Amino acid sequence: MILISWNIDSLNAALTGESSRAEETRKVLEKIHAKNPAIIAIQETKLRTTGPTKKHQEILNEKFPEYDWVWRSSEEPARKGYAGTMYLYKKELKPEVSYPQIEAPEPMDFEGRIITLEFPNCFMTQVYTPNAGNGLKRLAERQLWDQKYSEYLQGLDQKKPVLASGDYNCAHQPIDLKHPENNHHSAGFTDEERAGFDQLLAAGFTDTFRKVNGDIAGVYSWWAQRVRTAKSNNSGWRIDYWLVSNRIAEQVKRSEMIDTGARADHCPILLEVEV
Repeated sequence: MILISWNIDSLNAALTGESSRAEETRKVLEKIHAKNPAIIAIQETKLRTTGPTKKHQEILNEKFPEYDWVWRSSEEPARKGYAGTMYLYKKELKPEVSYPQIEAPEPMDFEGRIITLEFPNCFMTQVYTPNAGNGLKRLAERQLWDQKYSEYLQGLDQKKPVLASGDYNCAHQPIDLKHPENNHHSAGFTDEERAGFDQLLAAGFTDTFRKVNGDIAGVYSWWAQRVRTAKSNNSGWRIDYWLVSNRIAEQVKRSEMIDTGARADHCPILLEVEV
């Protein structure tokens, strides 16, 4: 089974935008479709509270005719048109869908950050983890989120194996970003966030990229759009992950990035696994 996860940075822009970046994003969507994944997890959809518009649905049906989809958008008291997640899955799969709240600091539970699919033999869940923010203003809230999210995954894991993906907004180790020496106090690479990721792995989960590829350097999943040369210089961060319960880690066959050419921001991440 092939699974793909991607922080798309606005599904509306991807589907209906007319900029050169929107064209680049649509080419990535075409590349994803060509890989014939069973399930596609999408983060940062930025859709309205009511979800995909009629136009969005028409385009999704055209581009992904073999798939059904479910979505979760930001809602009050959270900011509208912010964050958000979506799953596309092959129509024959028919999972049970849940939209968990994890008792995170307000308004994080209302920002559409988690969707979970339940299958007979596993859970699949995706997350768009809150950023600690400029000046680390939300670092304390982020730490509590990490704790609550870990507890949520552990609860799922007690029932059946878990496959978790998403934008975790954390480069775990110095090898996971190009310039660790300059970013020790940057959001996504603080001691606190890295400790939270340590605790998540210690709770019974495997970082599949490192499991499959070992300590390979220079492979990232995000490059800053605001830094014009970030992508061309491969000055990136690995902050997007496929995690699995330790007991199914040996069933992972591939865990890799999907090339997006000159397009900066996040790239999709692919997992091939026997479940």
